[in-house]
Amino acid sequence: MLSTRGRRPASVLVEPVARGLLRLGLTPNVVTVAGAVVTCAIAVLLIPQGYLFTAAVASAIFAAFDLIDGTMARLRGGGTRFGATLDATCDRITDGALFAAITWWLIFSYQPHPALIVASFVVLIASQVTSYVKARGEASGFTILGGLIERPERLIIGLLGVGLQGLGVPYAIDVALVLLAVGSVYTIVQRLLTASRNPEALEHIAPPPGAAIR
Repeated sequence: MLSTRGRRPASVLVEPVARGLLRLGLTPNVVTVAGAVVTCAIAVLLIPQGYLFTAAVASAIFAAFDLIDGTMARLRGGGTRFGATLDATCDRITDGALFAAITWWLIFSYQPHPALIVASFVVLIASQVTSYVKARGEASGFTILGGLIERPERLIIGLLGVGLQGLGVPYAIDVALVLLAVGSVYTIVQRLLTASRNPEALEHIAPPPGAAIR
């Protein structure tokens, strides 16, 4: 939801930063990779050690690079196909690193009910599948917009849970992970239903190379 509605308000803050980085000679792709590397490092180094609030704040700051690189590309006249592919790839890596680090902390430091570990694994997997459904559907020519839990909502809820837990708020991470698990599964089903209702959904596709044709 926020990915389609939140970009315009955020542009007031993001655009000056993007212009400044361009003046320094940086490219959108460099910013994409740098943001992903730093975000992953924050997650895997701080969260397992229990520095939850620090990790949440730092991750939120560097997650903004996901907006900055796209703004830089638009200011340069438009993004490229490779840039979009790189950006999506880095998003999947950083999401995986974040929720893998959370799961690690749960298992070795939090000692939760096993159901919460299951919920964390569901979020880890569903975060990848949610984006894949959209990408695969669009590759098939479908239009799949929106969804209950997209990447912005996933990061906000996840980092809010981590940060509040770090401040001593009981069960903050529990609530966040359960909400994300349920919401992410719902979003996957929501997007699959959107794809199934497309007028071209039942069109036959060519078999993969080397497949036998009967």
